[in-house]
Amino acid sequence: MLLLAPRLLPLLLVIGTGAPVPSPHTLPQGCYIAEEAGEQTFRCSRAGLSAVPSGIPNNTRKLYLDANQLASLPAGAFQHLPVLEELDLSHNVLVHLSGAAFQGLEGTLRHLDLSANQLASVPVAAFTGLQIQVNLSANPWRCDCALQEVLRQVRLAPGSGTGIVCGPGARPDLVGQEFLLLTREEELCGTGRGGTRRSTDVALLVTMGGWLTLVAAYLIHYVWQNRDETRRPLKRAPVQRLVRSEDSSTLSTVV
Repeated sequence: MLLLAPRLLPLLLVIGTGAPVPSPHTLPQGCYIAEEAGEQTFRCSRAGLSAVPSGIPNNTRKLYLDANQLASLPAGAFQHLPVLEELDLSHNVLVHLSGAAFQGLEGTLRHLDLSANQLASVPVAAFTGLQIQVNLSANPWRCDCALQEVLRQVRLAPGSGTGIVCGPGARPDLVGQEFLLLTREEELCGTGRGGTRRSTDVALLVTMGGWLTLVAAYLIHYVWQNRDETRRPLKRAPVQRLVRSEDSSTLSTVV
């Protein structure tokens, strides 16, 4: 009886919350169900998993899959968990996320930990519609437009921003740089919201520069023209003299 106690305790907790009771045989080795701070929790930390396990109760609010061997997340990997609020995928070997990996969690997921994986890039679509706080630190980021767009959609976990560093797959001049500092100086998206705004700003500056050049050229031409006019000698008007004729009392004009 004492040997069964560790397995019975999680099941009793589930029964007490009114949740569906999964069969003990469906739980992967190293996984267990618990209640933490009043929240239904499913823990599979350091369980040697290479895929998202089955048998996770659909009323789970906190899911810990950290420190496993997960390399990818397929579409709809968690869509059967309609009340999931916190998801920890840190310290895996993730290299790929489906654009629909978090489908079905748009209205519930609040905290996502993807730190310490092997992510070089992520699809923007994977985070569309999510209102989450995410940890993306300790990954070999390519530091591309996709990452910049993702950061426009999510909130970073406190203190995690400095850990987003460009990895070996980035441009040689970016490797080792903090991504957040980089984006303050350089726009990485040639198109899209950020790229369009940057292109518009550049076009406006070029247009203004062209108008200023034309105005400056006109002013210079005007100044030089007036300068030439002032230097040009004035033509003297003909001098008229009055001559009295000896034989006549009339006056005649001599030029």
